[in-house]
Amino acid sequence: MSKEQNCRLGKVGGRAVLEGVMMKSGDNVSLAVRKEDGTIEVKNSTHVSLRKKHKICNIPLIRGCVNMVETLIMSMGTLEDSANMLGIDETEEETKFEKWLRDKFGDKLMSVIMGIGMVLGIILSIGLFVLLPNFAVFGINALCEHFGDFSLPSLAQNAVSGVLRIAIFVGYILLVSLMKDIRRTFEYHGAEHKSIACYEAGEELTAENAKKYTRFHPRCGTSFIIIVLIISILATTFINWNTWSKWAIILTKLAMLPVIVGISFEFLIWAGKHPNPVTKFLSAPGLWMQRITTREPDEGQLEVAITALKNAMPSEFPEARKENDEEKAEDAAPAEDTADQSEDNSGCDLQ
Repeated sequence: MSKEQNCRLGKVGGRAVLEGVMMKSGDNVSLAVRKEDGTIEVKNSTHVSLRKKHKICNIPLIRGCVNMVETLIMSMGTLEDSANMLGIDETEEETKFEKWLRDKFGDKLMSVIMGIGMVLGIILSIGLFVLLPNFAVFGINALCEHFGDFSLPSLAQNAVSGVLRIAIFVGYILLVSLMKDIRRTFEYHGAEHKSIACYEAGEELTAENAKKYTRFHPRCGTSFIIIVLIISILATTFINWNTWSKWAIILTKLAMLPVIVGISFEFLIWAGKHPNPVTKFLSAPGLWMQRITTREPDEGQLEVAITALKNAMPSEFPEARKENDEEKAEDAAPAEDTADQSEDNSGCDLQ
């Protein structure tokens, strides 16, 4: 059984979206969404990573940065696709500003909005997790010098900055988890993890079986962020907060971000493929955070995640792709043909 498990580790990954789950295995990408009428709509596509196209992009450390950029772009794309599949755009009336944007940019409008959103998100992340903690430490040290006539040791300032970054991240996640839609997404996040765990265990992929497995996974994006935050504390211990200028400290930390991301990615991949007491101990902080970013899913949400997983692995689950293709062909058929087929297959249960 251990050999079978090892062969399945790392073969599939995914993320939660609006009322659904996206799964990726190799170049295959499958997005499954539960619509308001209860049906599951599936969109299958392919994505060839730059790590496959260009050898330089698959070099350790570099591939972690490439993966992060591709993940951000794919996340924005899958969120847009899930919104379209749910018909969100169709149910809301456009404002005058939105109509003006659509007239100016046409079909490229969503790409422009997503691009602007991603840039703003990166700027906000740098502000929250780099600038704010550092300036907070500068302020604390200035108070110590003014009232206590002493400076905090450089290592202490580095540790305080790191702890503040982690506290900001945890606080942010706790706040957004109070939103109803985010809680639903966290439930689909749990469904994604449980279905992958069920697959990696070699058990038949059913909602009942997946329900038994843990909703915590060492390769989760939440774990990745926590690992980045922890490694950033260790990787910047060489910085002397008492002799370097404020902007030298900030610019050095910004310059080290690609290296920290690369190291974190390598650790995450290694931990995901080598489950043992050491990796479990090192992965524990990320798994603790998943108690917030994942929630227990219901069977309907597990069915969506399993549908996405099976469609993302057509070589192992060819029947899932075949069933989905047949449904799409039936939906695309003329009305009179569909009526004839419904009579011929009145006893079939197609989902």
